[in-house]
Amino acid sequence: MTTNQSLASEAAVVFRDVAKVYHRDVRALDNVSFEIHRGETIALLGPNGAGKSTAIDVMLGLRTQSSGEVRVLGGTAAAAVAAGKIGGMLQTSGLPEAAKVGELVALFRQLYGGARSQSELLALAGLTDLAGRPVDKLSGGQMQRVRFALALAGRPDLLFLDEPTVGLDVEARRHFWRSLRTIAAGGTTVLFATHYLDEADANASRVIVVSHGRMIADGTPTQIKASTSVRTLRAATPGPDPAVLLALPGVADVWVQGDAVAIRTTEADATLHAWYALGRPIRGLEEALRALTGEDTGADQDTRAGQDTGAATGAGAGNPGAGAVLTGK
Repeated sequence: MTTNQSLASEAAVVFRDVAKVYHRDVRALDNVSFEIHRGETIALLGPNGAGKSTAIDVMLGLRTQSSGEVRVLGGTAAAAVAAGKIGGMLQTSGLPEAAKVGELVALFRQLYGGARSQSELLALAGLTDLAGRPVDKLSGGQMQRVRFALALAGRPDLLFLDEPTVGLDVEARRHFWRSLRTIAAGGTTVLFATHYLDEADANASRVIVVSHGRMIADGTPTQIKASTSVRTLRAATPGPDPAVLLALPGVADVWVQGDAVAIRTTEADATLHAWYALGRPIRGLEEALRALTGEDTGADQDTRAGQDTGAATGAGAGNPGAGAVLTGK
């Protein structure tokens, strides 16, 4: 086997029974095991506090696991970072406010020996027109784009992105994912943490789902969606019209009681987008991941969203009381 063949077959990331325990026995990671192969684009999904950011920090060598084995690009995370083989875009990373965008990108290019040109980095991150703007004059979304450019400066073999599209508008999100597909096509292994199921579906070759520090699903987007084919979304919206809600894509039935709404759907992402597109205020609607993560505690069901995999009598979806139930399809 040649050196190139050996590298191609070697896993980019290996987690074996990895645990991370903080003070007071808080287990951010609870015996997590998986492998990420070179060239894959992996989405790490889960609700806030699921352990996504901790897992990425461990892979970057920013935190040390309490137990278990972690290997990154064939060695330790620290060695991969020191060799300039890893790029990271983190939610918590700060930027020097006095610097201009172009100056900051140029500095990182120099640190990595000019692995990518200035114009390429600015174009990939959608920053060409912002090169002369000071960092303290940027919006939150524009600062995210700067972090993306800096993460790409070394042309990394492995790229970590923690909630990369937070703060980006619709067009900026499209540009980001176009650029990421270009980078992945060049052979970079990509892992991005998100709680947006639609982003994982459109951009990941594989999805790993974590909840309460444990890995609870691992498969293609199609396999993950198939495992949660029926979900219930719950929220509150003023004056809901059951007939309008029943016409949303994927909706099987609707329960309305006052401002409280429960919608059973086989296409949660499409239902969510269409519901928001109605332009009505919606309180407490979260992305449809609760069937996988088991986050539905049964509390405050009229003011937040949830989902389940059962029939109409699933958690909170049944017992409509005095409310109106419309059943379709």
